[in-house]
Amino acid sequence: MQHKVVIITGASSGIGLALARAFAAQGAYLCLADITADKLAVVEQELTQQYADIKLLSVHTDVSREADCKAMVEACVSRFGRIDVLINNAGISMRALLKDLDLAVIRQVMDVNFWGTVYCTKYALPWLLAAKGSVTGVSSVSGFKGLPARTGYSASKFAIRGFLETLRIEHLYDGLHVMIVAPGFTSSNIRNTALTADGSPQGETPRDEGKMMSAEAVAKHIIKGIRKRKNQLVLGLQGKALVEINKFFPDFVDRIEFEVMSRESDSPFKKP
Repeated sequence: MQHKVVIITGASSGIGLALARAFAAQGAYLCLADITADKLAVVEQELTQQYADIKLLSVHTDVSREADCKAMVEACVSRFGRIDVLINNAGISMRALLKDLDLAVIRQVMDVNFWGTVYCTKYALPWLLAAKGSVTGVSSVSGFKGLPARTGYSASKFAIRGFLETLRIEHLYDGLHVMIVAPGFTSSNIRNTALTADGSPQGETPRDEGKMMSAEAVAKHIIKGIRKRKNQLVLGLQGKALVEINKFFPDFVDRIEFEVMSRESDSPFKKP
């Protein structure tokens, strides 16, 4: 990855931050995008202090805004002259039953997760094609199997998978690498910032973060997958088992999911 130009969205925390650190250690040229300008500045300071010769551009970007994504890609090309890797990582979650949910929450989740991926990919695509580069979308195991109380989140992750699978087929003979990454539950702040029924942040995670795959482990898998030009990564034993078992026994998986997720702290639904 040395001297490869890499765009990472959602780069100020979680998987995005872990990716930024890992790519920096390998000598990549980084374009880091995030909606939280102050946190992004802290990441930039950390990496420039640790790597004296790093080439890094940070761009305050709201990926739900098409104009922001276009400007971010243009800034990256203006600085580095090319794009080799785009990692669509920016995302938000939500937790509420549809019957209780303000529909603005689903729109917001779709705007960030799905449309953010579409906008960034659209404007980076000519440069990725020129470089025969890689585009990655961080989907989720919930993009293979719906997750209760996460209708908007699961829908956005299914949409990302469909979008990127189609893009891969469109450019099957163009040298473009397209990879879909589906982590299971990963230790990050995404559950703390997850939106509730009225759109306010959840505030604290309802799950035991210590038992989850670390963001650093996910980043390591992603970079290895890009190097090997994998089409798809489903991460974690639990995630892999769920995806495989669901192919043959979807009703059974429905019941298991309901049982497991209903045990969450302050779960919005309970087993009758």
